Amino acid sequence: MSAGAGSDRSRETVLVRYWAGARAAAGTAEDTFDVDGDLSLSALVTRVLERHPDERMARTVAVCSVLVGDRPVRSQDPDAVVITPGTVVELLPPFAGG
Repeated sequence: MSAGAGSDRSRETVLVRYWAGARAAAGTAEDTFDVDGDLSLSALVTRVLERHPDERMARTVAVCSVLVGDRPVRSQDPDAVVITPGTVVELLPPFAGG
Protein backbone atom coordinates (compact mmCIF):
# COMPACT_ATOMS: atom_id res chain seq x y z
CA MET A 1 0.00 0.00 0.00
CA SER A 2 1.25 3.44 -0.81
CA ALA A 3 -0.10 6.79 0.27
CA GLY A 4 -0.88 9.38 -2.37
CA ALA A 5 1.26 12.47 -2.62
CA GLY A 6 -1.50 14.64 -1.15
CA SER A 7 -2.14 12.50 1.91
CA ASP A 8 0.63 13.87 4.19
CA ARG A 9 -1.29 14.96 7.29
CA SER A 10 1.78 15.74 9.37
CA ARG A 11 1.37 19.48 8.71
CA GLU A 12 -2.06 20.76 9.65
CA THR A 13 -2.92 24.44 9.78
CA VAL A 14 -5.43 27.01 10.95
CA LEU A 15 -5.85 30.20 8.93
CA VAL A 16 -6.52 33.45 10.82
CA ARG A 17 -7.86 36.38 8.79
CA TYR A 18 -7.64 39.91 10.12
CA TRP A 19 -10.12 42.63 9.18
CA ALA A 20 -9.92 46.44 9.34
CA GLY A 21 -8.03 47.56 12.47
CA ALA A 22 -6.86 44.02 13.20
CA ARG A 23 -5.28 43.88 9.74
CA ALA A 24 -3.58 47.22 10.36
CA ALA A 25 -2.31 46.10 13.79
CA ALA A 26 -1.02 42.77 12.45
CA GLY A 27 0.49 44.31 9.34
CA THR A 28 -0.95 41.47 7.28
CA ALA A 29 -4.33 40.25 6.09
CA GLU A 30 -3.85 36.71 7.39
CA ASP A 31 -1.58 34.29 9.18
CA THR A 32 -1.31 30.52 8.95
CA PHE A 33 -0.54 28.59 12.13
CA ASP A 34 0.77 25.04 12.17
CA VAL A 35 -1.19 22.89 14.64
CA ASP A 36 -0.86 19.34 15.92
CA GLY A 37 -4.62 18.84 16.22
CA ASP A 38 -7.53 20.65 17.84
CA LEU A 39 -6.86 23.69 20.00
CA SER A 40 -8.98 26.16 21.91
CA LEU A 41 -9.75 29.64 20.68
CA SER A 42 -7.88 31.04 23.69
CA ALA A 43 -4.77 29.02 22.73
CA LEU A 44 -5.02 30.32 19.16
CA VAL A 45 -5.37 33.93 20.37
CA THR A 46 -2.26 33.40 22.50
CA ARG A 47 -0.38 32.29 19.39
CA VAL A 48 -1.69 35.32 17.44
CA LEU A 49 -0.41 37.65 20.18
CA GLU A 50 2.94 35.85 20.32
CA ARG A 51 3.34 36.41 16.58
CA HIS A 52 2.21 40.05 16.86
CA PRO A 53 3.38 41.16 20.34
CA ASP A 54 2.53 44.83 19.79
CA GLU A 55 0.22 46.37 22.44
CA ARG A 56 -2.00 47.72 19.65
CA MET A 57 -2.67 44.16 18.49
CA ALA A 58 -3.53 43.02 22.02
CA ARG A 59 -6.01 45.90 22.44
CA THR A 60 -7.56 45.21 19.05
CA VAL A 61 -7.93 41.46 19.55
CA ALA A 62 -9.55 42.09 22.95
CA VAL A 63 -12.51 43.83 21.30
CA CYS A 64 -12.82 41.68 18.17
CA SER A 65 -15.80 39.63 17.20
CA VAL A 66 -14.68 36.16 16.17
CA LEU A 67 -15.97 33.84 13.48
CA VAL A 68 -14.89 30.21 13.51
CA GLY A 69 -15.74 29.04 10.03
CA ASP A 70 -19.01 30.88 9.52
CA ARG A 71 -20.09 30.57 13.17
CA PRO A 72 -19.94 33.63 15.47
CA VAL A 73 -18.44 32.70 18.86
CA ARG A 74 -18.14 36.08 20.58
CA SER A 75 -20.31 35.22 23.59
CA GLN A 76 -18.77 31.79 24.17
CA ASP A 77 -15.94 30.93 26.56
CA PRO A 78 -12.78 31.00 24.41
CA ASP A 79 -11.40 28.03 26.37
CA ALA A 80 -14.45 26.00 25.30
CA VAL A 81 -14.41 26.94 21.60
CA VAL A 82 -12.61 24.17 19.71
CA ILE A 83 -10.65 25.04 16.58
CA THR A 84 -9.96 22.07 14.33
CA PRO A 85 -7.18 21.92 11.73
CA GLY A 86 -8.28 23.39 8.42
CA THR A 87 -10.58 25.94 10.05
CA VAL A 88 -10.61 29.62 9.09
CA VAL A 89 -10.88 32.00 12.05
CA GLU A 90 -11.74 35.64 11.37
CA LEU A 91 -11.01 38.51 13.75
CA LEU A 92 -13.36 41.43 13.17
CA PRO A 93 -12.89 44.60 15.21
CA PRO A 94 -15.84 46.95 15.74
CA PHE A 95 -16.53 49.08 12.69
CA ALA A 96 -17.40 52.77 12.87
CA GLY A 97 -20.48 54.08 11.13
CA GLY A 98 -23.64 52.26 10.53
